[in-house]
Amino acid sequence: MGTIRPREGSGNLQIDFRYMGQRCREQTALPDTPANRKMLEKLLKAIEAEIVLGTFVYEKYFPNSALAAKFANKQTTLLAVNRAGKMPTFAEFAAIWLDEMSVSWRDSYRQTVGIIVNKRLVPFFGEQEVDRITKADLLQFRAQLGKVQRENGTQLSSGHINRHLKIVQMILSEAADRYQFTAPVRLKPLKIQKTDVDPFTLDEVNQLLQTVDETHRDYYIIRFFTGLRTGEIDGLQWRYVDFAKAQILVRETVVAFKMTETKTSGSAREVDISSMVMAALKRQYAKTGDKRFVFATRNDTAPNHGNITKRVWYPLLKACKLRRRTPYQTRHTAATLWLAAGENPEWIARQLGHTTTEMLFRVYSRFVPNLTRRDGSAFESLLMQHKFLEQ
Repeated sequence: MGTIRPREGSGNLQIDFRYMGQRCREQTALPDTPANRKMLEKLLKAIEAEIVLGTFVYEKYFPNSALAAKFANKQTTLLAVNRAGKMPTFAEFAAIWLDEMSVSWRDSYRQTVGIIVNKRLVPFFGEQEVDRITKADLLQFRAQLGKVQRENGTQLSSGHINRHLKIVQMILSEAADRYQFTAPVRLKPLKIQKTDVDPFTLDEVNQLLQTVDETHRDYYIIRFFTGLRTGEIDGLQWRYVDFAKAQILVRETVVAFKMTETKTSGSAREVDISSMVMAALKRQYAKTGDKRFVFATRNDTAPNHGNITKRVWYPLLKACKLRRRTPYQTRHTAATLWLAAGENPEWIARQLGHTTTEMLFRVYSRFVPNLTRRDGSAFESLLMQHKFLEQ
């Protein structure tokens, strides 16, 4: 529900309401008096009534507003639908929903959702009116996704199928709220197989670093001993390397060849670096210190992780006769090595960008026998040391 409130600074009244999923605040030249409040409250009721009926035209009430032009195209679609006395099609409403929601998304997520909506959802649901889509339609769509094959011959994963369903259900839920119908029952997500945590041993790490070519050795030293994510190390810039404090400041990451903010607010962190990592950074500085990125290409852009993975990482594993694992296992390796060394779990969590230690113990404890023995021997040793109830 909208409100009438004085604007900070001028004290004049403003109308504050929501339209098409966006907060709208329109200023007036009216001072804050009981009479003016009463007049604007009456105006606000009329606006909200037209919004419910689907007849509201923003420009009619606020012709000079910057928002009027923004809403014009969407209003044309909605008004045409209402005049025809029918619900919008899924394609029509999905376009409006994308436009409304995209402002709050990161570029990479906006691109991902756009592809899912335009390449998968619209071709399947596009011509159906939003209130006529049923649970059976969702089940049929899910079944179809299960048969889709990628270019490399693999099928869509359960997680990927769940993302499609989540988005279509979000669109239908918003349409149901806006047009007052009951959205179809949400489908239970498919079970997702856990990604295996398969870290390297210290001997394996040493073997890899001894074998990899010198050009990429420092790159993998930093990966293995900082726990940085792929996008974080590929997007690492020299301005975020603090040699004086021996820290890497994780502030940005590269996603789809674009620099963006970190994965979560907790991912923005200061990573303490060891002497080995410090030496690697100094060697790298001699090579690219005059460029923006630590591992800069010739054109001073972030490296292409797909290219490095195919050209360097997998051939390296094969040369060392080690089982095939993704580069992300370097992050898991850092976590398990720190735990095995007896580092403070809270410090490790901060290094990795986790807000708590819960994930550490849930995911990694089985790789560190000395941390969680689970055989009672640690307690037995304690009793022996204190000669408890010695006969």
